[in-house]
Amino acid sequence: MKKTIRIIPVLLAVLLLAGCGAPAAPAVTAAPTVAEETAAVTSATPTQETEPAVAAKVLPDGEYTVDFETDSGMFRANEACNGKGTLTVKDGIQTLHVSLQSKKIVNLYVGTAEDAQQSGAVWLEPTLDTVTYSDGLSEDVFGFDIPVVSVGQEFDLAIIGTKGVWYDHRVSVQNPVPQAGTYTCEVTLNGGSGRASVASPAEISSDGETLTATIQWSSPHYEYMIVDGVQYDPIQQEGNSTFQIPVVLDADMAVSASTVAMSEPHLVEYTLYFDSATLAGK
Repeated sequence: MKKTIRIIPVLLAVLLLAGCGAPAAPAVTAAPTVAEETAAVTSATPTQETEPAVAAKVLPDGEYTVDFETDSGMFRANEACNGKGTLTVKDGIQTLHVSLQSKKIVNLYVGTAEDAQQSGAVWLEPTLDTVTYSDGLSEDVFGFDIPVVSVGQEFDLAIIGTKGVWYDHRVSVQNPVPQAGTYTCEVTLNGGSGRASVASPAEISSDGETLTATIQWSSPHYEYMIVDGVQYDPIQQEGNSTFQIPVVLDADMAVSASTVAMSEPHLVEYTLYFDSATLAGK
């Protein structure tokens, strides 16, 4: 028994050497590379769903009166302009011209104040505009031509004044109104039972400041419409109910319409949406 005990360790050593071919150094596991570590973390981290990017709103070529919305009463369109500017669209490129309150803002930058101070940043230079107030007084102020990627969406616009300090602001271009004329525009109706519809595209007339649309229903049973608390009566003598109502573009407009199609009149709530991207001159 003692002999057998001594032989077993020797036999195990011989077998191990025969299997490896030669003594080997202890195995060393290579450290993972940065790319491998990143891949491992990525595969272990649940995929986050991102919201789809909102498509840019680009209007058909032309000139529009628009609201210039800002986050500050100190940075806004001149009061003589009623908070409005002029948006020019040419070959799909949108440029807003807005006259400011004075000459105290000397440059603008599309982006943040931090980015405006980086090397190579391109600042917007002012134009000299003359505005006339309601009392007849005229004044020279600074205006700017501002590139607009998307109508209706906020973007960063930094300003610098005569004191040389940059400030961050958020602005947007809203409520486009084309030049005076007659247009067509796609309109979407929602609400009610879903059985009624309106003719699309609808005819829209512009006086350069406000829009009026001709709405024709799929039924002759509507006796009046209400928009912003004002009642509008039909304009047709026979056929489907037709109305002329004030409208805005790119917004869900709440309207009411009274129908006599049922046993007694019912006032039904709807929304109308006019898509400015579908505007076309007649």
